[in-house]
Amino acid sequence: MGERPQRWAVIFQDTPEMQRIRDDRARRDAHVAYAKAHPELLIGGGLKPGPDGAFCGALWVVEAATREEVEALVQNDPFYEPAWRSYEIYTWGKILEDQNAIL
Repeated sequence: MGERPQRWAVIFQDTPEMQRIRDDRARRDAHVAYAKAHPELLIGGGLKPGPDGAFCGALWVVEAATREEVEALVQNDPFYEPAWRSYEIYTWGKILEDQNAIL
């Protein structure tokens, strides 16, 4: 029997060169298709230091049994470029478990 799924937060930090990946429409479309094909990626999106700033990273909330599953999800994403994007993975728990959040 497999391990029970946990929630994980993945915080990505991008170098300025990552903007070239973001500007590549085909790669961006592949990234969106990849995210849609992986329902274990519950929430994801880019991070900016302010509303008018450039993207500096991203945040994902993932449901998976192991850290290795999360790492594979990250590393197979068409947006993942190790020279320009680093990441950290944390287990994540939600306060107010009985409440749903719709974003």
